[in-house]
Amino acid sequence: MFVDLQLGNLHEPISGRSWDKRTIYDKFWHRVNSLKSGGLSASDRILIHYGNNLEFFVDLLAIWNLGGSAIPIDSRLTAFEVENLARLTQPRFSLWGELIDESVGVALNGIGVKIIQADSTHNLSKSSSPTPLGSQFSLDHEAMILFTSGTTGQPKGVVHTHRTLRARWMSLRENLGLKRFRRTLCLLPTHFGHGLICNCLFPWLSGQDLFILPAFRPEIIMQLGSIIDAYKITFMSSVPPVWRLALKLTKSPKERTLEQVHCGSAPLSGNLWKEIMQWTGTNNVLNAYGITETGSWVAGTTIEDFQPDDGLIGKPWGAVIKVLKSGTTDITPVEAEECKPSEQGYIWINTPALMQGYFGRDDLTNKVVAQGWFLTGDIGLIDDRGLLYLRGRERDEINKGGMKIFPSDIDAVVERFAGVVDVCAFGFTEELYGEDVGVAIVMQKSDNHALQQLYKWTRQHLAEHQMPRRWFLLSEIPRTSRGKVSRVQVAETCSHLSPIGKDRLKAI
Repeated sequence: MFVDLQLGNLHEPISGRSWDKRTIYDKFWHRVNSLKSGGLSASDRILIHYGNNLEFFVDLLAIWNLGGSAIPIDSRLTAFEVENLARLTQPRFSLWGELIDESVGVALNGIGVKIIQADSTHNLSKSSSPTPLGSQFSLDHEAMILFTSGTTGQPKGVVHTHRTLRARWMSLRENLGLKRFRRTLCLLPTHFGHGLICNCLFPWLSGQDLFILPAFRPEIIMQLGSIIDAYKITFMSSVPPVWRLALKLTKSPKERTLEQVHCGSAPLSGNLWKEIMQWTGTNNVLNAYGITETGSWVAGTTIEDFQPDDGLIGKPWGAVIKVLKSGTTDITPVEAEECKPSEQGYIWINTPALMQGYFGRDDLTNKVVAQGWFLTGDIGLIDDRGLLYLRGRERDEINKGGMKIFPSDIDAVVERFAGVVDVCAFGFTEELYGEDVGVAIVMQKSDNHALQQLYKWTRQHLAEHQMPRRWFLLSEIPRTSRGKVSRVQVAETCSHLSPIGKDRLKAI
């Protein structure tokens, strides 16, 4: 289960609660006994409806200790979505915190899932001696299922075993060390890979202290600088949208305790990268590349004397990464032609931390896994220095009259304009070209002068075929619970709105 047999302390900066190692062991042992008495046994699956708190991590260890498989899910899912996931994974149990959503509970009971409330056993006062974390699991047993998409249609659940998780943590320990992670802050959701596997479990199960915040709350992000100072945070990881918000809303930390910062889960522009460096007070800001299917972080900017650059990733961490001309498993990675230096192609990864597969969907697994290689769906290149660059997702690619346009390239330009708070470029259907470029923007000021200056700036920095044809003003960019932008969702939102008139964009 562990990279190391040491557990770090757990802290909640907002509530002020902290559990030291002795408390964690006591609560863990109570939880093991409670779940065992409730009938949880080896190979049982259990939905976890809450996260980002102390109880979540103890419950996760207790489930593993009994040989169970954890399915952390977004607490905001509807009863229909939860039932859809449960019908696929067939869990025996559903674990809740303080509150149980009645409609979800009724739906789960209707398909034979037993409801358990976590709060009762975590408040037990009885003490016991710290107990070694013996377990019924084996390395190749299913450890967790993480859903990446499709809660309302065809769910895609990534299955990780204890072996694949251990492989990821051992690789990170070898490539990144532990010293800078000794006081780690997590403000990412604990129901997906970046936040759970890497930001939280890697340092905590290696003996480092973990400080847990609720995920993606603007009122908490407004306190981020002071929280980092108050708890002497040495490491944190987040995503570009959180940084865009933090840079606008909160003052930078004064104590300069941060020693390493990761940014991942979405393309990072060179301009935003530099702003993060300035705010955090450290140049050790790494663009971390990872996918839930690979146990998250699989590469990053652990290179000397680099300059922030749009899409720069860097070097693999315990993996082999290739850029191939083939974007299908119909041609094996061994047979596919490799791209030349700086030639764009499809990113393939070979790592011992690769998922076991998509739960119950061998058809989907076979479309992305071949001979131990994983087809990421990302477009990128490896330059003549051997450094990986990310250009965007294949499915986000806009085909304008045969010319391929990556929306992330447009985002990187527009977000550099001083008055832009947030941006998302997307493709829309157009009669002449088949597809054309639209862009949604959130502005500090949206008067005609500001819009005309932005339009002028964009024309100066984008090629003609990349220029957005339609511009939309939004109060906020729709995002998933992971903080990612769904360009399809943004396009759908904008399809019901009127674009900004040309007279407001182009100076007369």
